[in-house]
Amino acid sequence: MRHAFVVFGFCVLAGTAGCMWDDPKPKAEDKKGIFGKTTQDIGQFDKDAEQKVSDQKINATDPVTAPLAAYGPMVEKLSIIQVEHAVNLFYASEGRYPKDYAEFMERIIKENNIKLPVLPYKGQYKYDEATHSLVCVYPEPPPADAKKP
Repeated sequence: MRHAFVVFGFCVLAGTAGCMWDDPKPKAEDKKGIFGKTTQDIGQFDKDAEQKVSDQKINATDPVTAPLAAYGPMVEKLSIIQVEHAVNLFYASEGRYPKDYAEFMERIIKENNIKLPVLPYKGQYKYDEATHSLVCVYPEPPPADAKKP
């Protein structure tokens, strides 16, 4: 039993020892990628714009890359739930939904300090005033037969 406590103590010390000497300055390579980055950049949804609205479904076919394929849809769903909750709280306290995009940004996003994870593949968050909901959109890929300049 004493041996288990010694091993546990060593594991705790070894796990925290590396944290004491970490450089507090971010390195150049830390700035690459989207993991861990957040945004409050939410645009207005335009149903007529050339964009693809995400359905938050995981489309993974390769078991090796499936976790990476699942990252985007999971982040989208969690972000939508977070904003939906804040909008529902606003509705409960005010008796109405935000009247427009500006009020949504000020009263829902800024006042609640909501910071959403950056979406992969140049995805963007948009607020749909008609449904009072957050949607995730991606640029529409050009048709296969489109000519390149």
